[in-house]
Amino acid sequence: MTRILRFAAFTLAPLALAALVAGCAAPTPAPKAAAAPVGEIKGTAWAHTPQSLAASVQNAAVVLPAQATGGTVYSGKWSAIPASTKGPVPVVLFLHGSSGLGLKAIGDWQQWLAAQGIASVAPDSFALPDHVTYKSPIDKASYERIHALRASEIAPALAAIQAAPWADRTRLVLAGTSEGAVPVARYTGKEFAARLLFAWSCEPNYFVTEPRNAFEPDKPVLNVISSVDPFFSPSNTWLGNAQAKGSCADALKDHKNAVIALIPGAPHTLLTLPPVQAVTGGFLRSVLAR
Repeated sequence: MTRILRFAAFTLAPLALAALVAGCAAPTPAPKAAAAPVGEIKGTAWAHTPQSLAASVQNAAVVLPAQATGGTVYSGKWSAIPASTKGPVPVVLFLHGSSGLGLKAIGDWQQWLAAQGIASVAPDSFALPDHVTYKSPIDKASYERIHALRASEIAPALAAIQAAPWADRTRLVLAGTSEGAVPVARYTGKEFAARLLFAWSCEPNYFVTEPRNAFEPDKPVLNVISSVDPFFSPSNTWLGNAQAKGSCADALKDHKNAVIALIPGAPHTLLTLPPVQAVTGGFLRSVLAR
């Protein structure tokens, strides 16, 4: 049965994976509907070229733990990874959100992963010249074109990781946040031991024509989202789904290896919050244990 964790505050002792059962607490009621803001689209490039896909890997933000370098932690682009490495170590393939790799939280989260002995690779979607950007809400067809663009980044990054001497191909995790979590939920391949979805609810709403979730029944999934996420929780008055729960609880209700963590009052970007790191660390230790 899916486990749902509802935290009372941002401070948290080391995670105990005791959890409330799905449905034992009512979701936050949807606020009264209000007019949606006016969205905006900029840029002209809606699909990667072979060149930009290759560049998305070469420009990827990579952090290798000491166990992979044999010395100090490496933090830099894929193209500058040291030639001499150790390993193998588990690897998280991470898809950033719509604002790209510039968020400090992403780099901090990758450093935190390295401290756990886990490497991470975050492809750079904006290696595509004139990459489309947007201010929500826009039309669903345009969102779906963006989701397709982001989904195309998984295969080349995965292939590069699988060929890397420092990567443990039996302990790969697919992760994403916000826009980047949609292709993680939809991914149909079998290469990953688990998935991490931050700041995405896996539900019908303004962001997708339909969720098209493709979770493997036997593979662990962690979904972490704010209880008042400004985009995908019922607190968003233009969410477009009056029955929304604001998490992947419905999508994962029959998934015995799923954990949902609802973080009260958290912002949309929540990778580095203490309760998020606590639940993520516990989940990864369980999934990646030999």
